[in-house]
Amino acid sequence: MKLMARHPVQVIAVTGGKGGVGKSNVSVNLAIALAEMGRRVVVLDADLGLANIDILLGISSNKTIENVLSGECDLREVMVRGPGGIRIVPASSGTQKLSQLNSMEHAGLIQAFSDIGDDIDVLIVDTAAGISDTVLSFVRAAQEVLMVVTDEPTSITDAYAQIKLLNRDYGLFRFRIVANMVKTPQEGNALFQKLTKVTDRFLEVAMQYVGAIPADDAVKRSVQRQKAVVDAYPRSKAATAFRALAKKVDAWPLPSSPRGHLEFFVDRLVQEAEA
Repeated sequence: MKLMARHPVQVIAVTGGKGGVGKSNVSVNLAIALAEMGRRVVVLDADLGLANIDILLGISSNKTIENVLSGECDLREVMVRGPGGIRIVPASSGTQKLSQLNSMEHAGLIQAFSDIGDDIDVLIVDTAAGISDTVLSFVRAAQEVLMVVTDEPTSITDAYAQIKLLNRDYGLFRFRIVANMVKTPQEGNALFQKLTKVTDRFLEVAMQYVGAIPADDAVKRSVQRQKAVVDAYPRSKAATAFRALAKKVDAWPLPSSPRGHLEFFVDRLVQEAEA
């Protein structure tokens, strides 16, 4: 049996309840901003139904996570280089659910991630929209949950519903909140207050506000160019905000127990899927 990696890895699930809140944009730009700080970052496109990070960055990949599961290749062969030196594990649209993997595939997935464990500092998991079993599995297995919320009633309602489900049914306690596409910093703060007003009243959770990403035309232009805003418009307001977010994320404590190692994330992921 191969020795397991001993290098602690920060595993962050980026989620948001509903679609259209900019989760993938946050995942990619946060990853690049962390890479600029010298961190070795891998982004796992965990939207197994509608893979989109490769489209967002104009990257094409011949292999996906599905090829790893089937034993055709290892994880290093699947990873695609992205801007700033980040690496991306592409999902394939319509990949089978984790709950349908057999025990050999489960073991293969754990081994695949433990193989790269010493070669990575941060794993950012870009989840799908909604609260499907697969989304919940990824979020529950990660150490940190970064919830992306916009100033729309449906976004706040859906974020609350996801927090409630994760807290009441699965015991998740800490949620980090980022307000996306806000007009002013005050709007971001007000948005966080709206959400905590409900969570404080009905749930036992620790909510932490980690900042706001401004509504910025540069983001729209960068999406049209299939680039990340941090890469395409490094001096834009949004890019500056993503770098500030990366500094905060980088200061989060690293897991000190063996459960902080990468293979334990995958092990938990597999157990959650089987539960």
